[in-house]
Amino acid sequence: MRESLQSLRVRGGSSDPLTVRAFEDPERLGGMRSFEFDRERIVQSRAFRRLAGKTQVFTSRESDHFRSRLTHTIEVAQIARQVACALDLNEVLAEALALVHDIGHPPFGHAGERALDACLREYGRTFDHNLHALRIVEHFEDRYAGHRGLNLTLGVREGIIKHSRDYAASDYPALAEYFLGERPPIEAQIIDLADEIAYLTADLDDGVESGLLEIGSICDHIAIMRRSYDAVAEEHPGIEEKFLFHEALQRMQKELTEDLIATTLRNVREAGLKTLEDVRHHKHRVAVFSDAIEEQRLEEKRYLYDKLYTCDTLEAEHDKAAQVVSTLFAWYMESPQRMPAGYVEEAQEQGLARVVADYIAGMTDSFILQQFWAAKSRSRR
Repeated sequence: MRESLQSLRVRGGSSDPLTVRAFEDPERLGGMRSFEFDRERIVQSRAFRRLAGKTQVFTSRESDHFRSRLTHTIEVAQIARQVACALDLNEVLAEALALVHDIGHPPFGHAGERALDACLREYGRTFDHNLHALRIVEHFEDRYAGHRGLNLTLGVREGIIKHSRDYAASDYPALAEYFLGERPPIEAQIIDLADEIAYLTADLDDGVESGLLEIGSICDHIAIMRRSYDAVAEEHPGIEEKFLFHEALQRMQKELTEDLIATTLRNVREAGLKTLEDVRHHKHRVAVFSDAIEEQRLEEKRYLYDKLYTCDTLEAEHDKAAQVVSTLFAWYMESPQRMPAGYVEEAQEQGLARVVADYIAGMTDSFILQQFWAAKSRSRR
């Protein structure tokens, strides 16, 4: 009999406290379940569509085939749903969380995030893309007559801020409704791991496509890829290398996914967890990789950092991104009226530095470059 975590799943029915919304929503379709409605609102949001114009690792200027934040998000959602299904968890909640998990990322990938964080630190603040995502869905996606934001369920909003890290209750007292100090449901816990599975596969693929990584070097330095590559070569003698590499990537992704499923099941069983409350009060997250796979995951991350993320080509792009972000941040701080009126109003409550960061974080790569050149042009007058 197949093991199941059904007793630990988020139920999602009308009596489930995680389906509570900040506002009554007359637009909600009568037969649509809570998390399905959330998924629809997320996919229809402007912030979700803007992910198509945001860098994952490589900019779209270099190739139409490189992942954007949007295509990466779709890959994460596919993996998250697969894992949730295998564990008998709430698949729709997992998918909704995967679709929204990167909605708070600024332009230019992690380089843009680091630059924005550096700007905010000068004002005694920091930038956290998960907390920014919460502000997007609660405030800045302002398109509905009856309420501000997307009016998502408590379960999705909790997962937005807690899928990748835990917070102490004292970290953000204003966010007490999100059970800070407790673990999130397993549906949220698997998102960070699905994210890792997706990018550990995709960044190797895009790295080879870019010419910055070589297949031989990858197999020499990453044990799980060597194992996958050799297995495919044995199964398909004489296969062309581009097909061999792609099949090896898919095999590696499958191994990582199956390990996550098996390890999560084992952790729940060994801890004797029976209810969602048990999950919330457990001393550790239960959705993790096995020790063996975790070691190989870290091996690959070190390789990607050394050979790809910090290579001269990408470092030059990162330096440009930092210049663009810091220039625009100073420009809007000097003249807030250059931002849309809604952001200026929000600044009275949240503080100008925070709202300038929110505005910049919402931009696509192309729009922030347009604004940057506009700022440079006006400064010359």
